[in-house]
Amino acid sequence: MSIMAAAAWKGLGDREGPDANTEGVLQVIGTDAGGLRGLPAAAQQHLRAAALVAGPRRLLAGLESWWEGEQAAGLLSPSSPCPEAVRTDQPEAAWPSLETCLAQGRAAVVLASGDPLWFGIGRLLLQRFGAARLRFHPAPSSMQLAFARIGRPWQDASWISLHGRDPEPLAAALQKRPRALAVLTDPDGGGAEAVRRILAASGLEQAYALWLCERLGHAEERVQRLAPGALLPADLDPLHLVLLIAEPPPAPGDPSALPLFGLDDGLFLQHDDRPGLMTKREVRVQLLADLELPETGVLWDIGAGVGSIGLEALRLRPGLQGWLVERRGGSAALIQANAERLGVRPAAVVEGKAPELLHSLPDPDRVVIGGGGRDRGAVLAEVLRRMRPGGVVVIPLATVEALAELRPLLEQAGCQVGVSQLQAWRGAPLAGGTRLQPLNPVLVLRGRRPASLA
Repeated sequence: MSIMAAAAWKGLGDREGPDANTEGVLQVIGTDAGGLRGLPAAAQQHLRAAALVAGPRRLLAGLESWWEGEQAAGLLSPSSPCPEAVRTDQPEAAWPSLETCLAQGRAAVVLASGDPLWFGIGRLLLQRFGAARLRFHPAPSSMQLAFARIGRPWQDASWISLHGRDPEPLAAALQKRPRALAVLTDPDGGGAEAVRRILAASGLEQAYALWLCERLGHAEERVQRLAPGALLPADLDPLHLVLLIAEPPPAPGDPSALPLFGLDDGLFLQHDDRPGLMTKREVRVQLLADLELPETGVLWDIGAGVGSIGLEALRLRPGLQGWLVERRGGSAALIQANAERLGVRPAAVVEGKAPELLHSLPDPDRVVIGGGGRDRGAVLAEVLRRMRPGGVVVIPLATVEALAELRPLLEQAGCQVGVSQLQAWRGAPLAGGTRLQPLNPVLVLRGRRPASLA
Protein backbone atom coordinates (compact mmCIF):
# COMPACT_ATOMS: atom_id res chain seq x y z
CA MET A 1 0.00 0.00 0.00
CA SER A 2 1.40 3.45 -0.90
CA ILE A 3 2.03 6.11 1.75
CA MET A 4 -0.78 8.24 0.27
CA ALA A 5 -3.22 5.31 0.24
CA ALA A 6 -2.30 4.38 3.79
CA ALA A 7 -2.89 7.95 4.93
CA ALA A 8 -6.28 8.03 3.21
CA TRP A 9 -7.24 4.72 4.83
CA LYS A 10 -6.17 6.00 8.26
CA GLY A 11 -8.25 9.11 7.71
CA LEU A 12 -11.34 7.07 6.96
CA GLY A 13 -10.78 5.00 10.07
CA ASP A 14 -10.28 8.10 12.21
CA ARG A 15 -13.50 9.75 11.12
CA GLU A 16 -15.51 6.61 11.95
CA GLY A 17 -14.12 6.35 15.49
CA PRO A 18 -16.33 6.83 18.53
CA ASP A 19 -14.82 10.24 19.27
CA ALA A 20 -15.03 11.50 15.69
CA ASN A 21 -16.20 15.07 15.15
CA THR A 22 -19.80 14.79 13.92
CA GLU A 23 -20.51 18.49 13.48
CA GLY A 24 -22.04 19.12 10.07
CA VAL A 25 -22.45 15.39 9.48
CA LEU A 26 -25.61 13.34 8.96
CA GLN A 27 -25.62 10.00 10.74
CA VAL A 28 -27.55 7.55 8.52
CA ILE A 29 -28.61 4.58 10.65
CA GLY A 30 -30.10 1.34 9.37
CA THR A 31 -32.61 -0.46 11.58
CA ASP A 32 -33.82 -4.04 11.81
CA ALA A 33 -36.88 -5.69 13.34
CA GLY A 34 -35.92 -4.48 16.80
CA GLY A 35 -36.53 -0.89 15.79
CA LEU A 36 -34.81 1.85 17.74
CA ARG A 37 -34.42 -0.29 20.86
CA GLY A 38 -32.54 -2.90 18.89
CA LEU A 39 -29.90 -0.48 17.59
CA PRO A 40 -26.26 -0.93 18.63
CA ALA A 41 -25.02 1.23 21.50
CA ALA A 42 -23.09 3.61 19.21
CA ALA A 43 -26.13 4.18 17.01
CA GLN A 44 -28.35 4.84 20.05
CA GLN A 45 -25.80 7.37 21.26
CA HIS A 46 -26.15 9.26 17.97
CA LEU A 47 -29.91 9.29 18.52
CA ARG A 48 -29.57 10.68 22.04
CA ALA A 49 -27.44 13.52 20.72
CA ALA A 50 -29.72 14.33 17.79
CA ALA A 51 -31.65 17.55 17.51
CA LEU A 52 -33.45 16.26 14.41
CA VAL A 53 -34.37 12.73 13.38
CA ALA A 54 -35.56 12.03 9.83
CA GLY A 55 -37.04 8.76 8.67
CA PRO A 56 -40.08 7.02 7.20
CA ARG A 57 -43.32 7.31 9.17
CA ARG A 58 -43.23 3.72 10.44
CA LEU A 59 -39.80 4.23 12.04
CA LEU A 60 -40.58 7.65 13.48
CA ALA A 61 -43.68 6.22 15.15
CA GLY A 62 -41.49 4.68 17.85
CA LEU A 63 -39.24 7.68 18.40
CA GLU A 64 -41.20 9.33 21.22
CA SER A 65 -41.67 6.14 23.25
CA TRP A 66 -37.99 5.26 22.80
CA TRP A 67 -37.02 8.72 24.02
CA GLU A 68 -39.22 8.39 27.10
CA GLY A 69 -37.72 4.98 27.80
CA GLU A 70 -34.22 6.42 27.63
CA GLN A 71 -35.23 9.14 30.09
CA ALA A 72 -36.77 6.60 32.45
CA ALA A 73 -33.54 4.58 32.32
CA GLY A 74 -31.51 7.64 33.25
CA LEU A 75 -29.72 7.72 29.90
CA LEU A 76 -31.27 11.09 29.05
CA SER A 77 -32.11 14.09 31.17
CA PRO A 78 -35.82 14.20 32.05
CA SER A 79 -35.91 17.73 30.67
CA SER A 80 -34.35 16.83 27.31
CA PRO A 81 -36.88 17.54 24.55
CA CYS A 82 -37.58 14.84 22.02
CA PRO A 83 -35.81 15.61 18.72
CA GLU A 84 -37.68 17.22 15.88
CA ALA A 85 -39.07 14.50 13.60
CA VAL A 86 -39.06 14.89 9.81
CA ARG A 87 -40.59 12.28 7.51
CA THR A 88 -38.59 10.97 4.54
CA ASP A 89 -41.42 9.09 2.82
CA GLN A 90 -41.07 11.88 0.25
CA PRO A 91 -37.32 12.48 0.62
CA GLU A 92 -37.19 15.82 -1.15
CA ALA A 93 -39.53 17.30 1.46
CA ALA A 94 -37.00 16.48 4.19
CA TRP A 95 -33.98 18.13 2.57
CA PRO A 96 -34.60 21.74 3.77
CA SER A 97 -34.91 20.71 7.42
CA LEU A 98 -31.75 18.58 7.21
CA GLU A 99 -29.82 21.39 5.48
CA THR A 100 -30.89 23.90 8.13
CA CYS A 101 -29.92 21.56 10.96
CA LEU A 102 -26.47 20.99 9.47
CA ALA A 103 -25.93 24.68 8.81
CA GLN A 104 -26.70 25.42 12.46
CA GLY A 105 -24.20 22.81 13.61
CA ARG A 106 -26.86 20.66 15.28
CA ALA A 107 -26.67 16.87 15.24
CA ALA A 108 -29.01 15.07 12.84
CA VAL A 109 -29.88 11.42 12.23
CA VAL A 110 -31.56 9.77 9.26
CA LEU A 111 -33.25 6.42 9.95
CA ALA A 112 -33.64 3.78 7.26
CA SER A 113 -34.47 0.09 6.96
CA GLY A 114 -31.63 -2.40 6.63
CA ASP A 115 -28.69 -1.11 4.64
CA PRO A 116 -29.36 2.47 3.47
CA LEU A 117 -26.92 1.96 0.59
CA TRP A 118 -28.71 -1.11 -0.80
CA PHE A 119 -31.79 0.16 -2.63
CA GLY A 120 -32.38 2.58 0.23
CA ILE A 121 -32.27 6.30 0.82
CA GLY A 122 -28.47 6.30 0.79
CA ARG A 123 -28.19 7.01 -2.94
CA LEU A 124 -30.44 10.07 -2.69
CA LEU A 125 -28.57 11.34 0.36
CA LEU A 126 -25.26 11.04 -1.45
CA GLN A 127 -26.62 12.95 -4.42
CA ARG A 128 -27.93 15.73 -2.19
CA PHE A 129 -25.32 16.06 0.56
CA GLY A 130 -22.17 14.31 -0.73
CA ALA A 131 -20.16 11.57 0.95
CA ALA A 132 -18.14 13.96 3.14
CA ARG A 133 -21.25 14.96 5.11
CA LEU A 134 -22.62 11.46 5.61
CA ARG A 135 -21.76 8.56 7.92
CA PHE A 136 -23.52 5.26 7.26
CA HIS A 137 -24.33 2.63 9.90
CA PRO A 138 -26.03 -0.26 8.08
CA ALA A 139 -28.18 -3.02 9.50
CA PRO A 140 -28.56 -6.34 7.60
CA SER A 141 -30.15 -5.89 4.18
CA SER A 142 -33.30 -7.73 3.14
CA MET A 143 -31.18 -9.91 0.87
CA GLN A 144 -28.95 -10.94 3.79
CA LEU A 145 -31.98 -11.67 5.92
CA ALA A 146 -33.67 -13.71 3.19
CA PHE A 147 -30.71 -16.05 2.76
CA ALA A 148 -30.29 -16.27 6.52
CA ARG A 149 -33.90 -17.36 6.89
CA ILE A 150 -33.58 -20.23 4.41
CA GLY A 151 -30.14 -21.14 5.77
CA ARG A 152 -28.16 -20.88 2.54
CA PRO A 153 -24.77 -19.22 1.89
CA TRP A 154 -25.16 -16.31 -0.50
CA GLN A 155 -21.65 -15.56 -1.72
CA ASP A 156 -22.60 -17.02 -5.11
CA ALA A 157 -25.93 -15.19 -5.28
CA SER A 158 -26.83 -12.41 -7.65
CA TRP A 159 -29.72 -10.00 -7.43
CA ILE A 160 -31.93 -7.96 -9.67
CA SER A 161 -34.43 -5.20 -9.02
CA LEU A 162 -37.73 -4.87 -10.86
CA HIS A 163 -38.71 -1.60 -9.15
CA GLY A 164 -39.89 0.72 -11.87
CA ARG A 165 -38.37 -1.52 -14.53
CA ASP A 166 -39.68 -3.90 -17.16
CA PRO A 167 -38.89 -7.61 -16.65
CA GLU A 168 -36.34 -7.87 -19.46
CA PRO A 169 -33.31 -8.01 -17.11
CA LEU A 170 -34.86 -10.90 -15.19
CA ALA A 171 -35.59 -12.91 -18.33
CA ALA A 172 -32.03 -12.28 -19.52
CA ALA A 173 -30.58 -13.27 -16.14
CA LEU A 174 -32.50 -16.55 -16.15
CA GLN A 175 -30.99 -17.50 -19.51
CA LYS A 176 -27.65 -17.73 -17.67
CA ARG A 177 -29.17 -20.07 -15.08
CA PRO A 178 -27.76 -18.42 -11.91
CA ARG A 179 -27.36 -20.64 -8.87
CA ALA A 180 -29.19 -18.19 -6.64
CA LEU A 181 -31.05 -15.04 -7.58
CA ALA A 182 -32.74 -12.51 -5.30
CA VAL A 183 -35.48 -10.54 -7.03
CA LEU A 184 -36.59 -7.24 -5.51
CA THR A 185 -40.15 -7.12 -6.69
CA ASP A 186 -42.30 -4.16 -7.67
CA PRO A 187 -45.85 -4.56 -6.32
CA ASP A 188 -47.10 -2.16 -9.00
CA GLY A 189 -45.51 -4.36 -11.66
CA GLY A 190 -47.03 -7.65 -10.54
CA GLY A 191 -44.71 -8.53 -7.65
CA ALA A 192 -44.06 -12.21 -7.08
CA GLU A 193 -46.63 -13.24 -9.68
CA ALA A 194 -44.65 -11.44 -12.40
CA VAL A 195 -41.54 -13.36 -11.34
CA ARG A 196 -43.42 -16.66 -11.58
CA ARG A 197 -44.74 -15.85 -15.06
CA ILE A 198 -41.25 -15.02 -16.30
CA LEU A 199 -39.91 -18.22 -14.76
CA ALA A 200 -42.62 -20.25 -16.50
CA ALA A 201 -42.07 -18.44 -19.82
CA SER A 202 -38.39 -19.38 -19.58
CA GLY A 203 -39.29 -23.06 -19.11
CA LEU A 204 -37.52 -23.13 -15.76
CA GLU A 205 -40.28 -23.68 -13.20
CA GLN A 206 -38.90 -27.13 -12.38
CA ALA A 207 -35.29 -25.91 -12.19
CA TYR A 208 -35.73 -23.41 -9.34
CA ALA A 209 -37.13 -23.43 -5.85
CA LEU A 210 -39.12 -20.22 -5.36
CA TRP A 211 -39.05 -18.69 -1.88
CA LEU A 212 -41.42 -15.90 -1.01
CA CYS A 213 -40.05 -13.64 1.73
CA GLU A 214 -42.41 -11.08 3.27
CA ARG A 215 -41.75 -8.30 5.81
CA LEU A 216 -38.24 -9.49 6.50
CA GLY A 217 -36.90 -8.36 9.83
CA HIS A 218 -40.31 -7.49 11.21
CA ALA A 219 -42.26 -9.31 13.87
CA GLU A 220 -44.84 -10.45 11.28
CA GLU A 221 -42.31 -11.72 8.74
CA ARG A 222 -43.23 -14.80 6.70
CA VAL A 223 -40.94 -16.97 4.59
CA GLN A 224 -42.31 -19.86 2.59
CA ARG A 225 -41.47 -21.99 -0.41
CA LEU A 226 -44.09 -22.01 -3.15
CA ALA A 227 -44.64 -25.06 -5.30
CA PRO A 228 -45.10 -24.49 -9.06
CA GLY A 229 -48.68 -23.53 -9.69
CA ALA A 230 -49.49 -22.89 -6.02
CA LEU A 231 -51.58 -19.81 -5.31
CA LEU A 232 -49.92 -16.77 -3.84
CA PRO A 233 -51.08 -15.84 -0.34
CA ALA A 234 -54.28 -13.83 -0.44
CA ASP A 235 -52.75 -11.45 2.12
CA LEU A 236 -49.40 -11.09 0.32
CA ASP A 237 -47.59 -8.10 1.76
CA PRO A 238 -46.31 -5.53 -0.78
CA LEU A 239 -43.01 -5.56 1.15
CA HIS A 240 -41.62 -8.82 -0.23
CA LEU A 241 -38.82 -10.25 -2.28
CA VAL A 242 -38.38 -13.54 -4.11
CA LEU A 243 -35.44 -15.94 -3.93
CA LEU A 244 -34.87 -18.31 -6.84
CA ILE A 245 -32.58 -21.18 -5.82
CA ALA A 246 -31.35 -23.57 -8.50
CA GLU A 247 -31.89 -27.24 -7.78
CA PRO A 248 -32.01 -30.44 -9.81
CA PRO A 249 -35.43 -30.62 -11.43
CA PRO A 250 -37.52 -33.60 -10.30
CA ALA A 251 -37.32 -36.61 -12.57
CA PRO A 252 -40.42 -37.15 -14.71
CA GLY A 253 -42.55 -39.91 -13.25
CA ASP A 254 -43.25 -41.37 -16.68
CA PRO A 255 -40.92 -40.29 -19.52
CA SER A 256 -43.50 -41.42 -22.08
CA ALA A 257 -45.85 -38.74 -20.78
CA LEU A 258 -43.42 -35.98 -21.79
CA PRO A 259 -44.00 -34.00 -24.99
CA LEU A 260 -42.71 -35.78 -28.08
CA PHE A 261 -40.03 -33.13 -28.55
CA GLY A 262 -39.34 -29.51 -27.62
CA LEU A 263 -38.84 -30.25 -23.94
CA ASP A 264 -38.53 -27.36 -21.49
CA ASP A 265 -34.97 -26.27 -20.80
CA GLY A 266 -35.56 -26.73 -17.09
CA LEU A 267 -36.10 -30.48 -17.48
CA PHE A 268 -32.41 -31.14 -18.13
CA LEU A 269 -29.81 -31.51 -15.42
CA GLN A 270 -27.02 -28.96 -15.77
CA HIS A 271 -23.33 -28.65 -14.95
CA ASP A 272 -23.11 -26.89 -11.59
CA ASP A 273 -20.29 -24.60 -12.71
CA ARG A 274 -21.74 -23.80 -16.14
CA PRO A 275 -25.51 -23.68 -15.79
CA GLY A 276 -27.45 -22.54 -18.82
CA LEU A 277 -24.81 -23.75 -21.28
CA MET A 278 -27.19 -25.74 -23.43
CA THR A 279 -29.12 -25.42 -26.66
CA LYS A 280 -32.34 -23.58 -25.94
CA ARG A 281 -35.67 -25.23 -26.69
CA GLU A 282 -36.54 -23.12 -29.74
CA VAL A 283 -33.18 -23.83 -31.36
CA ARG A 284 -33.34 -27.55 -30.54
CA VAL A 285 -36.68 -27.86 -32.30
CA GLN A 286 -35.24 -26.30 -35.46
CA LEU A 287 -32.08 -28.40 -35.41
CA LEU A 288 -34.04 -31.62 -34.98
CA ALA A 289 -36.16 -30.68 -37.98
CA ASP A 290 -33.09 -29.82 -40.09
CA LEU A 291 -31.48 -33.18 -39.28
CA GLU A 292 -34.34 -35.03 -41.02
CA LEU A 293 -33.79 -37.97 -38.71
CA PRO A 294 -34.09 -41.44 -40.31
CA GLU A 295 -35.69 -44.35 -38.49
CA THR A 296 -32.36 -46.14 -38.22
CA GLY A 297 -28.71 -45.25 -38.60
CA VAL A 298 -25.96 -43.54 -36.64
CA LEU A 299 -26.18 -40.08 -35.09
CA TRP A 300 -23.18 -38.14 -33.84
CA ASP A 301 -23.82 -35.30 -31.38
CA ILE A 302 -20.44 -33.55 -31.10
CA GLY A 303 -20.17 -31.03 -28.30
CA ALA A 304 -23.23 -32.58 -26.73
CA GLY A 305 -23.20 -30.41 -23.59
CA VAL A 306 -25.96 -31.84 -21.39
CA GLY A 307 -27.15 -34.07 -24.23
CA SER A 308 -30.31 -32.13 -25.07
CA ILE A 309 -30.17 -32.47 -28.89
CA GLY A 310 -28.94 -36.05 -29.14
CA LEU A 311 -31.28 -37.34 -26.46
CA GLU A 312 -34.34 -35.64 -27.94
CA ALA A 313 -33.38 -37.15 -31.30
CA LEU A 314 -33.45 -40.60 -29.72
CA ARG A 315 -36.91 -39.94 -28.34
CA LEU A 316 -38.07 -39.12 -31.85
CA ARG A 317 -36.24 -42.03 -33.49
CA PRO A 318 -35.61 -44.84 -30.97
CA GLY A 319 -34.04 -46.95 -33.71
CA LEU A 320 -31.10 -44.57 -34.10
CA GLN A 321 -27.71 -45.26 -32.56
CA GLY A 322 -26.80 -42.10 -30.68
CA TRP A 323 -23.12 -41.37 -30.06
CA LEU A 324 -22.76 -38.30 -27.86
CA VAL A 325 -19.34 -36.68 -27.62
CA GLU A 326 -18.37 -34.04 -25.04
CA ARG A 327 -14.86 -33.01 -24.04
CA ARG A 328 -15.83 -31.76 -20.59
CA GLY A 329 -14.90 -34.07 -17.71
CA GLY A 330 -17.87 -35.48 -15.85
CA SER A 331 -20.17 -35.01 -18.84
CA ALA A 332 -20.79 -38.71 -19.40
CA ALA A 333 -22.46 -39.17 -16.03
CA LEU A 334 -24.58 -36.05 -16.50
CA ILE A 335 -25.72 -37.02 -20.00
CA GLN A 336 -26.50 -40.57 -18.89
CA ALA A 337 -28.58 -39.16 -16.04
CA ASN A 338 -30.50 -36.99 -18.50
CA ALA A 339 -30.96 -40.03 -20.76
CA GLU A 340 -32.59 -41.92 -17.90
CA ARG A 341 -34.89 -38.99 -17.20
CA LEU A 342 -36.02 -39.01 -20.83
CA GLY A 343 -36.30 -42.78 -21.08
CA VAL A 344 -33.72 -43.22 -23.87
CA ARG A 345 -30.46 -45.12 -24.15
CA PRO A 346 -27.62 -43.74 -26.28
CA ALA A 347 -25.20 -46.17 -27.87
CA ALA A 348 -22.39 -44.42 -25.98
CA VAL A 349 -21.44 -41.18 -24.31
CA VAL A 350 -17.80 -40.43 -24.98
CA GLU A 351 -15.70 -37.95 -23.06
CA GLY A 352 -12.83 -36.54 -25.05
CA LYS A 353 -11.73 -34.09 -27.66
CA ALA A 354 -12.92 -34.12 -31.26
CA PRO A 355 -11.74 -34.77 -33.89
CA GLU A 356 -9.14 -37.11 -32.35
CA LEU A 357 -11.58 -39.58 -30.83
CA LEU A 358 -14.02 -39.68 -33.75
CA HIS A 359 -12.06 -42.52 -35.37
CA SER A 360 -13.48 -44.91 -32.78
CA LEU A 361 -17.10 -44.17 -33.74
CA PRO A 362 -19.05 -45.87 -36.55
CA ASP A 363 -19.60 -43.82 -39.70
CA PRO A 364 -22.52 -41.42 -39.18
CA ASP A 365 -25.72 -40.78 -41.11
CA ARG A 366 -26.55 -37.63 -39.17
CA VAL A 367 -24.26 -35.22 -37.33
CA VAL A 368 -24.83 -32.14 -35.21
CA ILE A 369 -21.74 -30.13 -34.31
CA GLY A 370 -22.45 -27.98 -31.29
CA GLY A 371 -18.88 -27.48 -30.17
CA GLY A 372 -15.36 -27.65 -31.48
CA GLY A 373 -14.25 -24.08 -30.84
CA ARG A 374 -11.06 -23.33 -32.71
CA ASP A 375 -10.93 -26.93 -33.92
CA ARG A 376 -14.36 -26.82 -35.56
CA GLY A 377 -12.85 -26.74 -39.05
CA ALA A 378 -10.89 -29.92 -38.34
CA VAL A 379 -13.97 -31.49 -36.75
CA LEU A 380 -16.11 -30.75 -39.81
CA ALA A 381 -13.39 -32.04 -42.14
CA GLU A 382 -13.37 -35.36 -40.27
CA VAL A 383 -17.16 -35.50 -40.33
CA LEU A 384 -17.20 -34.96 -44.09
CA ARG A 385 -14.57 -37.66 -44.56
CA ARG A 386 -16.66 -40.16 -42.60
CA MET A 387 -20.28 -39.23 -43.26
CA ARG A 388 -22.23 -41.74 -45.34
CA PRO A 389 -23.86 -40.90 -48.68
CA GLY A 390 -27.08 -38.96 -48.16
CA GLY A 391 -25.91 -37.92 -44.70
CA VAL A 392 -26.79 -34.57 -43.12
CA VAL A 393 -24.69 -32.37 -40.88
CA VAL A 394 -26.20 -29.44 -38.99
CA ILE A 395 -24.10 -26.78 -37.25
CA PRO A 396 -25.53 -24.03 -35.01
CA LEU A 397 -23.24 -20.98 -35.02
CA ALA A 398 -23.10 -17.76 -33.05
CA THR A 399 -20.96 -15.66 -35.44
CA VAL A 400 -20.81 -14.86 -39.14
CA GLU A 401 -17.05 -15.48 -39.01
CA ALA A 402 -17.70 -19.12 -38.14
CA LEU A 403 -20.13 -19.34 -41.05
CA ALA A 404 -17.51 -17.95 -43.41
CA GLU A 405 -14.99 -20.52 -42.15
CA LEU A 406 -17.17 -23.62 -42.40
CA ARG A 407 -19.42 -23.08 -45.40
CA PRO A 408 -16.61 -23.47 -47.97
CA LEU A 409 -15.73 -26.87 -46.49
CA LEU A 410 -19.26 -28.12 -47.17
CA GLU A 411 -19.26 -26.72 -50.69
CA GLN A 412 -15.86 -28.23 -51.52
CA ALA A 413 -17.14 -31.62 -50.34
CA GLY A 414 -20.01 -31.39 -52.84
CA CYS A 415 -22.72 -30.96 -50.21
CA GLN A 416 -26.00 -29.23 -50.80
CA VAL A 417 -25.66 -26.24 -48.45
CA GLY A 418 -28.34 -24.29 -46.63
CA VAL A 419 -28.03 -21.33 -44.28
CA SER A 420 -30.70 -19.88 -42.03
CA GLN A 421 -30.92 -17.61 -39.04
CA LEU A 422 -33.11 -18.43 -36.09
CA GLN A 423 -34.34 -15.61 -33.88
CA ALA A 424 -36.85 -16.46 -31.18
CA TRP A 425 -38.60 -14.41 -28.52
CA ARG A 426 -40.23 -15.45 -25.30
CA GLY A 427 -43.17 -13.65 -23.78
CA ALA A 428 -42.68 -11.92 -20.44
CA PRO A 429 -45.22 -9.91 -18.42
CA LEU A 430 -45.07 -6.14 -18.73
CA ALA A 431 -47.50 -3.70 -17.07
CA GLY A 432 -50.48 -5.99 -17.43
CA GLY A 433 -49.50 -7.05 -20.94
CA THR A 434 -46.81 -9.17 -22.56
CA ARG A 435 -43.39 -8.14 -23.79
CA LEU A 436 -41.32 -10.30 -26.15
CA GLN A 437 -37.86 -11.02 -24.75
CA PRO A 438 -35.34 -11.97 -27.46
CA LEU A 439 -33.05 -14.96 -27.20
CA ASN A 440 -29.61 -14.83 -28.79
CA PRO A 441 -29.86 -15.25 -32.57
CA VAL A 442 -28.37 -18.43 -34.01
CA LEU A 443 -27.07 -19.12 -37.51
CA VAL A 444 -27.77 -22.65 -38.72
CA LEU A 445 -25.46 -24.14 -41.37
CA ARG A 446 -26.68 -27.32 -42.97
CA GLY A 447 -25.01 -29.66 -45.43
CA ARG A 448 -26.40 -32.72 -47.20
CA ARG A 449 -24.05 -35.19 -48.88
CA PRO A 450 -25.27 -36.54 -52.22
CA ALA A 451 -26.87 -39.98 -52.03
CA SER A 452 -24.29 -41.23 -54.52
CA LEU A 453 -20.63 -40.27 -54.41
CA ALA A 454 -20.00 -41.41 -57.96
